[in-house]
Amino acid sequence: MRILWLCNIMLPAIAEHLNLSYSNREGWLTGVYNRFAGERESKAELGICFPMDSSQNAVFGRVSGDASEKSSAGEAALFFPIGKVRCYGFRESLNRPDRYDESLERQLKKILDDFRPDVVHIFGTEFPHARALTRVWDRPEKTLVGIQGLCCKIAEVYTQGLPKKVVDRVTFRDWLKRDSLRQQQAKFYLRALSEKEVISWAGHITGRTGFDREVTAKINPDAKYYRMNEIMRDAFYSGRWEREHCEPGSIFMGQGDYPIKGFHSMLEAMPLIVKKRPDIRLYVAGNSIVDYLSIKDRIKISSYGQYLHELIRRHRLEDKVVILGKLDAEAMKARFLKSSVFVCPSIIENSPNTVAEAMLLGVPVVAAAVGGIPDMITDGREGILFESGDVTALAGAVLKAWDEDVARTVSEGAAARAAAVHDRDMNYERLMDIYHEINLHF
Repeated sequence: MRILWLCNIMLPAIAEHLNLSYSNREGWLTGVYNRFAGERESKAELGICFPMDSSQNAVFGRVSGDASEKSSAGEAALFFPIGKVRCYGFRESLNRPDRYDESLERQLKKILDDFRPDVVHIFGTEFPHARALTRVWDRPEKTLVGIQGLCCKIAEVYTQGLPKKVVDRVTFRDWLKRDSLRQQQAKFYLRALSEKEVISWAGHITGRTGFDREVTAKINPDAKYYRMNEIMRDAFYSGRWEREHCEPGSIFMGQGDYPIKGFHSMLEAMPLIVKKRPDIRLYVAGNSIVDYLSIKDRIKISSYGQYLHELIRRHRLEDKVVILGKLDAEAMKARFLKSSVFVCPSIIENSPNTVAEAMLLGVPVVAAAVGGIPDMITDGREGILFESGDVTALAGAVLKAWDEDVARTVSEGAAARAAAVHDRDMNYERLMDIYHEINLHF
């Protein structure tokens, strides 16, 4: 059985093979890949295709001798093996995922002809390459779509809770990049069109929550839905949070650089928390969009970044907010274990990996009860839930998580549940069963 993955990013293992930098997004893909690559006797042959932008074009001329390049008219499908996995890079402008490029169809057709898959698994539906694949792979009954976030729902709430002046404001950076908050929201609506097209076409869908099942069923009621939990990155299957070894008053967020992650809600809640715990400090992973010291910073800042900066200054939080930059798995794990609570104040989510990673380690989790999160956490048992956008409830939930008895209860509950939900062997076997069912019966 030959399985072809269509991914939105170059996986870290592939980037390392090519001596390229890589994104830590979609870490669950790394977890599944490692499980595939580690099998002594594979039940399937795996191929992976992924986009490569202009900054990576040099790779097409300098890969190792076991690679081959299939190209025409400036288009290319780069093939090279990594162990038992066949890898294919195709050219796509990753800066404009809202634009459709017909050359993707020709590139993906070459990959399909070379690999000859029995089943195609699409990870991410909102990008042009996913649409392109549906137009050259005329086998919806042999296609499985994995659901992560849902752009149609993100678009609906993208600016929810932000002041109108912030939503309408266009900074120099926003104007130059054509990337204001309203333009960002419009791009999600465009991605939602691609998402709908791919989901409507596919014969099979995997998801993990009642939220994604309900949304996809409205788009394509005829597709067969499989519940499929994820394998997390290897680092998070060892280590355990201990209250006495963490930094007192430390709060950790996994991301905060765009509005739906709710960084602004966390900043609004912090003055309420400071009244009870003056020693608090908020750590946020990811790129800083709040820098405002130099002229260059002020030119580069977005409207949302400027709003976050204004909140930090208004509430006198300059010495209480630390932006950590991009973190790899080990650095994320270290920060989790040092933190007294992990907070996910998002406006919308399906099943965020950061929440799953925190739960595996037993870190007390406070999360907004949105989307699929209530399917991951039973309030008071594996974490503490609050209504999204309610900053008073958010502050109260964080303070509650610092109670010793509550912290112990949710830490133990979260670790036990996550260990079962994200069991590597069980989830790998489940995925292989789904592939076999699609291959044999359709």
